[in-house]
Amino acid sequence: MSSEKLPHLLIVEDDRALQKQIRWAFDQYETITADDRESALAQIRRFQPPVVTMDLGLPPDADSVSEGFRLLEEVLTLAPDTKVIVLTGQNDRANALRAIALGAYDFFAKPFEIEMLGLTIDRAYRLHELQQENKRLQSMQQPDVLSGLLTRDPALLRVCRTIERVSVSDATVLLLGESGTGKEILARAVHESSTRRGERFVAINCAAIPENLLESELFGYEKGAFTGAARMTLGKIETANNGTLMLDEIGDLPHSLQAKLLRFLQERVVERIGGRQEIPVNVRIVCATHQNLKSLIADGGFREDLYYRLAEIVVNIPPLRERSGDPALLAHAFVRRFAEEQNRGAMTLREDATRAIEAHRWPGNVRELENCIKRAVIMADGNQITADDIGLSTAQPPEATPLDLRQARDEAERRVIITAMARADGNVVKAAELLGVSRPTLYDLMHRFGLK
Repeated sequence: MSSEKLPHLLIVEDDRALQKQIRWAFDQYETITADDRESALAQIRRFQPPVVTMDLGLPPDADSVSEGFRLLEEVLTLAPDTKVIVLTGQNDRANALRAIALGAYDFFAKPFEIEMLGLTIDRAYRLHELQQENKRLQSMQQPDVLSGLLTRDPALLRVCRTIERVSVSDATVLLLGESGTGKEILARAVHESSTRRGERFVAINCAAIPENLLESELFGYEKGAFTGAARMTLGKIETANNGTLMLDEIGDLPHSLQAKLLRFLQERVVERIGGRQEIPVNVRIVCATHQNLKSLIADGGFREDLYYRLAEIVVNIPPLRERSGDPALLAHAFVRRFAEEQNRGAMTLREDATRAIEAHRWPGNVRELENCIKRAVIMADGNQITADDIGLSTAQPPEATPLDLRQARDEAERRVIITAMARADGNVVKAAELLGVSRPTLYDLMHRFGLK
């Protein structure tokens, strides 16, 4: 096995003789060394070793443990998955326990048996490898209720996992995202993932209903409450009893109704217009808006106390332009769907059309892309959709680049692979040709980055 393939082991030890002994004993690893806190952090940033052994007594005061504990905290902040094995003095049990409490993987008292340390290091590597594999598998999974949501973007997949986690509670969820990013799909996913999935999901758009009608739509009214109220009518809140109520575009809720909604959220009772009876309602609230609610609060357009009632769990949905590979991925899916709906037979996106889709900023997000592809499917002359059919410019904005070279390289490789897979419509052979690598190499890279 070449040294490039050996896993890294960082030895943080200011005693050069002991440092050399540990290096000699563990030549099955690519050992790197450091003799103080600063050099150890530099090695962590450069090599990202899965396992670290470290002495607590480090310069400039080797008789104190303060520098060692400071390093331990910084290592676990910088690389939380690192397995740190602490080496302590013979009577340092209190410090050893403190190290474990801070997140160290294990500890050994000096002098230690090198064979026992070797077994612990080996076990730490196996655990690290299993945890990384588990992360890769989790990144590839998508909640069943979101199986209809097409994405390979890591940020949106994290949103999906957040939705899955919060759904089991009754916490109020606030979905923030631009128009057309899929807020209602995620709101329905919250409902379908929860114990309320057998009950009703009721959605109301606060911006689409005139202010003088919105109160009766939300809270209902009694017979004779106003002219034209010929019978008692339940509001959306009551209709959603035991289920989920989605308040879309909550930022457009009139100020006059915000106090009434706040009272409902606090008391969980409603009074119909024209009624005097308080009616208890058990409902899960999910809100959504494309507006900046904190700016509205600063301008006096939204109540701060209502915001904190609604924002128990805040989920930020990334816009389509920030979702790696998703524009092309979704475009291929929309072409198949609309070609079937319009009886156009088998239709495909030409290369120039795919490039135009990838370069566009999509201010209207998925909704804009969907409408764009539907129009192109209808208007295209042949069975290939061209850039002219799409009708988009190809200007592409510059992207911010991270300073960490390893992170930048990994992110660039991940982004290019996702883009190639999306452009190839999921065909691994074609994607490998686009990338100029073999199919096994592409499979290895996809596995490394947790991509299906």
